[in-house]
Amino acid sequence: MRRPAPLLLPALAVCLLLTACGTERAGTQDNGPGAAGPPPRTQVTDPGIDGVRITAVTLPAASPSPSRRGGVRAEPFPAVPADSGISAAYEVTNEGTEALTYTILFSFTTSSGEVMDNQRETVRAVGPGKTVRGTVKLGGPAPGPSPVTRVKVSKVTKVPADEAPAEAGDCPSSGIRVTADEGDAAMGLRVVGLHLENCGTGAYTVNGYPLLELLDDAREPVDGVRILQGSGEITTGAGPDEPPRPVTLKPGEKATASLVWRNTTDFGTPVNVPYVRVRAKAGAAPVTVTHHLDLGTTGKLGVRPWKRAEE
Repeated sequence: MRRPAPLLLPALAVCLLLTACGTERAGTQDNGPGAAGPPPRTQVTDPGIDGVRITAVTLPAASPSPSRRGGVRAEPFPAVPADSGISAAYEVTNEGTEALTYTILFSFTTSSGEVMDNQRETVRAVGPGKTVRGTVKLGGPAPGPSPVTRVKVSKVTKVPADEAPAEAGDCPSSGIRVTADEGDAAMGLRVVGLHLENCGTGAYTVNGYPLLELLDDAREPVDGVRILQGSGEITTGAGPDEPPRPVTLKPGEKATASLVWRNTTDFGTPVNVPYVRVRAKAGAAPVTVTHHLDLGTTGKLGVRPWKRAEE
């Protein structure tokens, strides 16, 4: 009598029946004990600066080391995080009587106070008596346990909302956009560029120098600083002084000027100017930039005239 052949299961069925096939579906969630939850969020009691304070900080937990299973190290390709996972919740309270736009410098520090990174946030048009909340994140992934343990408010500047530089892509009702760049510094010489863009629908003409008001922390005029037309009295390193010429900008065209000074400190009290109120020409709407000019004890600031921006 012929004996029946043994039943052979397909390899796929064997893998489904056995628990030791050693494969997992990508993205499978493990909700059992030890599964990773959201990063811990710690509430913060912070008096803040000028109405800006940190209310909570989120720091990711350290990632576990790869485990060994059956004598073979499991080393899957790590997923690159979209960001570091480090963030801070903050709130801005305007205790003044007019709408303000805030520029805030946040510092991400270690437990010893070492600054690992800075992030700058702009909070626009906070009404009087109003509170606006937001979140600032540490840019870029931070592999391994992060040394950052604290986020603090390092510096706050605030200007009337209708004098704040326009956000990129927005055009003020004046039809011109005035901004300041980050500037350049070498051997004590400082140069900050002013940029004028005609974002309106008609031609716009300037002829001469930007008109400036230097303001202190309370946005009151700063005394004792001469504003010079040209930079030759300060340095020849910014190029020769040229006489102002009319510049007519068609829609979309740009012009530049510059502020030039030295931060030399000799006898006397150094002068720092946190705010500069700029008018492109007489009668133009003011724009207040917050570059923090460290004028030292020189008592002078050079202004170069508007010229057409190079393409």
